[in-house]
Amino acid sequence: MLDKSMARAAGLAAALCLSAGTAAAQNSYPDKPVKIVVNFTAGGPLDIMARMMAERFNAIFKQPFVVENRTGSGGNIGAAAVANAAPDGYTMLFALDSSFTVNPSLYPSMGFAPEQLKPVMRLASSGMLIAAHASAKAGTLKELVEHGRREPVNFSSAGNGSPGHLSLSMLGQATGMKINHIPYRGNAPAVLALVSGEVQAAALATPGLLQHVNAGTLKALAVTGSQRSPLLPAVPTTAELGFPDIRQDVLYLAMVPAQTPDSVVQALRQAMEQVLAQPDVQQRLRAMDFTLESLDGEAAAKELATVRERYAKIIKSAGMKVD
Repeated sequence: MLDKSMARAAGLAAALCLSAGTAAAQNSYPDKPVKIVVNFTAGGPLDIMARMMAERFNAIFKQPFVVENRTGSGGNIGAAAVANAAPDGYTMLFALDSSFTVNPSLYPSMGFAPEQLKPVMRLASSGMLIAAHASAKAGTLKELVEHGRREPVNFSSAGNGSPGHLSLSMLGQATGMKINHIPYRGNAPAVLALVSGEVQAAALATPGLLQHVNAGTLKALAVTGSQRSPLLPAVPTTAELGFPDIRQDVLYLAMVPAQTPDSVVQALRQAMEQVLAQPDVQQRLRAMDFTLESLDGEAAAKELATVRERYAKIIKSAGMKVD
């Protein structure tokens, strides 16, 4: 009887120690600078979001959150760096969903397995904008499709494996138009290529194209998202134009190594919720075409799995390749 009582006491003591240790880990995190890796180029919507969040985290946690852009291989290089980092919450990843929904079907080796990372939160979403140069004869998406069925159309994207690359594969598969995909190293050079007339059209994030659309330099033809962009409310979705298969919402994610303690993940998630609730943050993000519909880690992981399955079928059927 004494032995059983001692065993129960020992078990209770162990549980209390674990609970205290977890609380201490949460209360003390972070006690040194935290690195936020952004796996796409500086200046794009993802990078701007990450830097805005980092600035607010500095104030919340009283520790520096430092953003580092690690680009290349469709986001694989930056994602791999975080996946292989110590799972202690001091290395985070801000990424687009394409690193987890497109790349597994596109790259024979990514340098990491998707299950090595877990979402802290899906922060927001946005659609892609299909746009054409002002000199293009096509004034609508249907006219561009008709032109592309007769002869190839040069399209720019932000790179192999980028959301725009997938949009173009969907577009070609759904319409039968001939697309010459020209990948650039990021959103900014892809926009410049379109504005200069180096390419005829593009599938890119709306904010980078908006000023050129408003100036009349570019024509906005359609958005790929589930709903119209608040920045261009007169521009229809691809589904509204009769192309429901060209549907794509870009998801913005905060990730950590899979074995990161739940207490640390919870601390980060609470901070993200706090930042996203701030009116000035909401105003700025919506001005960049973000739809603020956050999902917690488990729900975000399920969403990624569903989207990955859908995109795998599209990539295989379209014969999408890394050029």
